[in-house]
Amino acid sequence: MANANINVRTDAAVKAQAQQIFESIGLDLSTAVNLFLKQTVKANNLPFAVGMSYAYPAEKVIAKRVSRYGVWKGKYSLPKEFDAPLDDFKEYM
Repeated sequence: MANANINVRTDAAVKAQAQQIFESIGLDLSTAVNLFLKQTVKANNLPFAVGMSYAYPAEKVIAKRVSRYGVWKGKYSLPKEFDAPLDDFKEYM
């Protein structure tokens, strides 16, 4: 396997903080970047979820879920006793 060099510009403070984190788990920066790239290829996507800001309107989230899962509406439902096993643990929740 041939090696390829990647040049990335980033904030010096972010780089230093990331290096400290990686070193604390036994990785160097190069290994961590390679891990990220390999996981990206394996997932054929980013290897982590990119979240929305807290300011994202709830209506849009709900509309997105309805558009995504709306096809299932009325086609199946959970039995009423579905949460029954959890009743034993309610005092701990």
